[in-house]
Parts: sequence; C-alpha cells; structure tokens
Amino acid sequence: MIDEFAKDTLHGRLRRDREALLWKLDGLSEYDARRPLTATGTNLLGLVKHVATVEARYFGEVFGRPSPEPLSRWQDHDGSDLWVAEDESRDRITGFYRRTWEHADATIGALPLDAPGHVPWWPEPHSGTNLFAVMVHVLGETVRHTGHADILREGLDGRTGLRPEHEKPIDEEARAAYRAKIERAAAGSAASAPPVGSGSRPDF
Repeated sequence: MIDEFAKDTLHGRLRRDREALLWKLDGLSEYDARRPLTATGTNLLGLVKHVATVEARYFGEVFGRPSPEPLSRWQDHDGSDLWVAEDESRDRITGFYRRTWEHADATIGALPLDAPGHVPWWPEPHSGTNLFAVMVHVLGETVRHTGHADILREGLDGRTGLRPEHEKPIDEEARAAYRAKIERAAAGSAASAPPVGSGSRPDF
C-alpha cells in the first residue's frame, strides 16, 4: 500500500512539473525561447531538451527498456542537449519531451518501486539503483530546471506562476513597491553591518 502511495505521489508531482516546464515556453518568440539568458548560456527550450533527454535515459536504458527516441550514446555527451540548433524546431523538441513522457510513464507503471536498475554513468559503487531512487532523481532534476525556467521567463516578460490556471495579471505598480521594500531592507542591513573582516580578534 505504501509503495503504491509513494509511486503515485512521485509520479503525480513529476507530471505536474513536466507541464509547468513546457508552459514556460507559452507565447514566446523563437528567439526568446532559444537565446542564452545567463552567462553560461542557459535557455528555455534547451532546458526542455535537457530534461527530456534525462527522462529518456533514466526511464529507458537504466531499466533495460531503451527509449524509442534516437539518443546519442551517454559516453558521447557533449552538452548539445542543453541548447537547440537552428534546424531543430520547437515542435520537434516539445514533441520529443511528450513522447518521452509516454515511455517513462509506461516504465513507471510496469515496474515496482524496488525494481533494480543500473546507471552506467554513475560512479561505482552507486551505479546499482532502483525505480524509487530514479523517480526521486528525475523529479529533482525536473523541479530544479523548472525553477530555472521560472526565473528566466520572469526576466523576459515578467510572467510567473506554476500553472496557467493560477497565473494572475501583472500589477507593475504593486511589483515595484514590493521590490522597493525588499531593496530598502537589504540596504538598511548593509548600512548597519560591520565591514567584512572587521570583527574583533578572539581571546585564546
């Protein structure tokens, strides 16, 4: 009973956050969906491509159920799953992600939580694992990158939220006042704090 509850809970959260990640592309131009938005090149469509690849690998070859999607060998990883080439359409990337969900969901549905798996790219002695550990790992990856997408999207046009039905109209005046309050608190704290490294020397 507890195993089914745990599986259903993890799976439900994974489904929710998959959709949230895709929603962060809603209404964006091709350029804004793809362009690097941090110094390290993080971009929204690349996040989707990366998380799709993560799911395809972990719910595929780890359990001897290879993904039907074409994947490069994990040994040949070169970071190309983190950005989108000119000839890769948005529909291609999002379609890849949705088809990966189907394969992953079939793996999750077919196996018990203690089903053994093998992650060849994990160092020994950690390569042996099970479905429960993989579900937690993939959910963590998805949540982490959906959080990245939240911040990137807010920086582009101010849109925030977890799901479309919870999105509220942007109140620029209220946001500005809230941000100013936080800025005042930060500035006040900095003004009253002693200079870094100016603490008195302890007595020994």
